[in-house]
Amino acid sequence: MIGVLGIQGNFAAHRKMLDRLGVASREVRTVGDLDGLSGIILPGGESTTMLKFLKNEGLMDALRAFSAEGKPIFGTCAGAILLAKDVTGPAQESLDLLDIGIQRNGYGRQVDSFITEIPVPVLGEPPLELVFIRAPVITRLGDGVETLVELDGKPVCVRQGNLFAATFHPEMTDDTRLHALFVKEAEHRG
Repeated sequence: MIGVLGIQGNFAAHRKMLDRLGVASREVRTVGDLDGLSGIILPGGESTTMLKFLKNEGLMDALRAFSAEGKPIFGTCAGAILLAKDVTGPAQESLDLLDIGIQRNGYGRQVDSFITEIPVPVLGEPPLELVFIRAPVITRLGDGVETLVELDGKPVCVRQGNLFAATFHPEMTDDTRLHALFVKEAEHRG
């Protein structure tokens, strides 16, 4: 059972991806919703809005404990911002779990959003479609952070142990490979 933080952003699209993989999922809005989960996805959206909700619901400490148990967390776009240790553009509090620096809206404003396709050796063929919407940019990688997907020499999808982060929106494509990679990790650790 994979949870998807269901407060804001495109959480329904993540659940559809999991459905396509034959994986059960549920929306997470309270601490109790984390019970029995093998992993959780933090979707894109407005990181400041999501942060306020996490704090008000007591989910900050609960998600840190979830990660400390070794359960996988996959943050996409705003979810990647929530996972990062260092947030700039402007600075913002986070879960402080994934040893990366990240700059909010690093590619610019909404009008600077874009879609591209690139080969991703770790995923094999075909090329992966990347959807960037007011996307953050990873500015620093800490020790033990592995780059899974790179665009123009910059990491756009990374992994550190049980933590995954993508600065793009894999749920807005038909390609389930990144979600499958995350689910495989949840099955392995579960």
